[in-house]
Amino acid sequence: MKKILSLSAIAALAGLTACSVQAPEPAPAASGSAQGQDSAGSTPGNTAPGPASSAPAAPAAGGAKEACGLFNSLYAEYAAVPADDANGFEEIYLKAQDAQAGAAGDLEGLFAALALLSIDRSGKAETGGQADQESKDAVRDAVFANSGTCTAEGVTLRL
Repeated sequence: MKKILSLSAIAALAGLTACSVQAPEPAPAASGSAQGQDSAGSTPGNTAPGPASSAPAAPAAGGAKEACGLFNSLYAEYAAVPADDANGFEEIYLKAQDAQAGAAGDLEGLFAALALLSIDRSGKAETGGQADQESKDAVRDAVFANSGTCTAEGVTLRL
C-alpha cells in the first residue's frame, strides 16, 4: 500500500514539475475582451483552493514570503520526526499537500517535493530506513529552484 502511495506521489511530483514551469505565463491583461476571458478562466482556479484554505498548513494569500516560511517550518517538523514514526511522516505529507494546494506557481514544487520525501520516509519508517536518494534530490532541487524567489522575499530556505 505504501509503495502505491509513493508511486502516486512521484507521479504527482512529475506532473507538477511539468505544470509549474508553465504556470507563471498568464500575466498580461491588457484588453477588455481578454480581461473577460481571464476572469472566466480564473473562476475554476478560485474554487480549487477553497478546501485548502481551511487547512492550517496552507500558505496565506500573502504569497511567496508566507509559502517560503511555511516550507521552512514544515521541513523543520519533518526533520524532528523520529525515524520510526510512520504516522509523523504521514502528517507532514498531508500538511505539505495542503500547502501545495495553496501555493502559487513554482512554489508548489517545494511542497510537492516535501510531500514526496515524507511519504517515501513513511514507507521506510517501519524498518528504520532512509528515504530514497531521488526523494532527497527532489527536495534539494526544489529548494534551489525557488531560492531566488524566497530570498527576494527576505526568507532563506533551509534544509
